[in-house]
Amino acid sequence: MKKILAVTGCPTGIAHTYMAEEALKSAAQKAGIEIKVETNGAGGIDNAITDADIVNAIGVIIAADKDVNPDRFNGLPVIEVPVKDGIHKAAALIEKIMSGTVPFRKGAQNSTNNTVLSNQVEAKESIGRQIYKHLMSGVSNMLPFVVAGGVLIALSFLWGIYSADPNNDQYNEFAALLMKIGGQAFGIMVPIFTGFIAYSIGGKPGMVAGFVGGLIANITGAGFLGGIIAGFAAGYLMFFTKKMLDRLPRSFEGLKSIFIMPLIGVFVIGAGMFLLGGPIASINNGMKSFLESLQSANPVLLGIVIGAMCSFDFGGPVNKAAYVTGTILLGEGNFYFMAGVSAACIVPPFVIAFSTTIFRSKAFTEEERAAGLVNYVLGSTHITEGAIPFAAKDPLRVIPIMMLSSAIASVLTFICQIQVPAPHGGFLVLPLVNKPFLWVGCIFIGSLVGAILLGLIRIDQNRQLAAKKSI
Repeated sequence: MKKILAVTGCPTGIAHTYMAEEALKSAAQKAGIEIKVETNGAGGIDNAITDADIVNAIGVIIAADKDVNPDRFNGLPVIEVPVKDGIHKAAALIEKIMSGTVPFRKGAQNSTNNTVLSNQVEAKESIGRQIYKHLMSGVSNMLPFVVAGGVLIALSFLWGIYSADPNNDQYNEFAALLMKIGGQAFGIMVPIFTGFIAYSIGGKPGMVAGFVGGLIANITGAGFLGGIIAGFAAGYLMFFTKKMLDRLPRSFEGLKSIFIMPLIGVFVIGAGMFLLGGPIASINNGMKSFLESLQSANPVLLGIVIGAMCSFDFGGPVNKAAYVTGTILLGEGNFYFMAGVSAACIVPPFVIAFSTTIFRSKAFTEEERAAGLVNYVLGSTHITEGAIPFAAKDPLRVIPIMMLSSAIASVLTFICQIQVPAPHGGFLVLPLVNKPFLWVGCIFIGSLVGAILLGLIRIDQNRQLAAKKSI
């Protein structure tokens, strides 16, 4: 039976991936068409698309912000969009596939697809979209290392800030073990980040060169900025090297993939990073010094910027930029910045939760109140994406409210000089926070301000709607 195929994936693989899956399934059910959705989540690939599925496919929807191996769909009608479109525009995507006007994906036709059309058109992605997907592929694969390593390091502080130092009275052997393990996991986040950017572009040869480039970025102090440069350089170097070596006879295939390409990639990227590492490190240190000086000289301005970034796109690229900056500074021993970032990320779902509780039937439907209860859990565990369904309904009003609320929480966190040594976990890491109750208070103050504003706006909207109906 003919059906639509879909693939969803977001950088963290926690919320957007599955929200897009549900939205696409619901839209397909309403349209009376069968759909199979493959999810690329944090735990790996679920409901994987097979060759048999591809044979019977009438089209493919790829709603993903990372690499999901789209080449397997070459020769099929394919729509490639950001994961947020899979959530907000699911019905339109289904309708477009059904219309038969979708371009065929470029590249060699998939061997399992026997349909050949004379008027085949190539589906193209913008350069910006491609760069973003490669970057998010690196972020997606890096985050588990950041979270696991960061939390283990933070747990070691339960025995004291110097508990891993054998020359200090606070020394604890188990705490030192946690610090060593966490340090190793946290320490390879740049090579992992760099390697998977390169892998997304140039495949396995790219990953080899990218990983080495990331290691050298660590050694030279080039950090994430150096990692980004090394990742893209390695990926595109291997991409074009492979194209040039494709002219060699097939008998050279093994030599090419195991010897020639890795050797070229590692040498060129390694040499380049050793040459560029110093200048990039200077830029990195300048940026870090600026943020740290702003943190002490103007915490209000810093809090406003961080808060607005974290709630601008609820886990999207702007949010990730703030979060990754927080992890960089966390690795440098700055726990203040992460406190502001975490607070700002936790606030949006709590705005929804508090508002649906305070105003209940006056402003929200029964379905929205049920979603509000879920947001208590999502907020407590640092999952910003819980606010997306509410923001999607009225973005011009809801997003500014969220940005204001997050900014308030972040500003208060910086003013109170709260430190959070873990990169994720929400309230689960409260024992590690230097002023846990004050931190929760900062978050709740920002959330309550937003909750009241959201509730009042919804009440006003309901009054206007009732007035129109009565006319």
